[in-house]
Amino acid sequence: MSRSPACAHWFDHANGVQPSAAMRDWLTDRASLTYKLMAHCNQFRVQRLRQQRARCLAEEWAVIGLPRRLQVQERDVLLRCDERPMVLGHTVLALDATASEWPFFGTLGERSLGTTLFGDPLVARGQLQFARLYGSHPLVRRMCAATGVEAFPYPLFARRSTFRRKSGVMLVTEVFFPAIDELRRLMPDKRTPDKNKVIPFPIVSPAAHLAAPLIISAAK
Repeated sequence: MSRSPACAHWFDHANGVQPSAAMRDWLTDRASLTYKLMAHCNQFRVQRLRQQRARCLAEEWAVIGLPRRLQVQERDVLLRCDERPMVLGHTVLALDATASEWPFFGTLGERSLGTTLFGDPLVARGQLQFARLYGSHPLVRRMCAATGVEAFPYPLFARRSTFRRKSGVMLVTEVFFPAIDELRRLMPDKRTPDKNKVIPFPIVSPAAHLAAPLIISAAK
């Protein structure tokens, strides 16, 4: 049965998406993407597009442990370098996620989720997965809507991984704009952070969810 291009095929190895050498470096680097982008531009900014309850994508529900496709807490942002959008960040977690599991999520605003996750020793990161996205994919449509671009040179490359904190599971997907290759050429290795100073993610075991839900409001 053929797979709809609106639903991505996720691979456990970057070879599955056949990226260029430069794109592979962006996809497979497990250090903070925020810090990596900051190292290649003069000004980095997070633009929040939405943070609200929404039905998860068809390829997401099983990854975060839902029994079927349900509503989740969802956050979309653009990561901008010198005001140019470089990455769409898309985050989902179950509606019953608690303030104990993810105490910062509802109040992030336009702060970087990545720096918060990397600074928390209770957070454990899962395996990276990789995909090629096309124009019919929901995340690509959001990228077009947010930037006013009708279409991009396809495919767009994406990666995702789970993050666990206590019993909570969060799925973070990052879709790279084509301009990411140009960014790397224009600003090679400027202010590259010392990767040895990045706090490693510990390994934790999943447990039962806590009861009190974390409520977030829709972005105005």
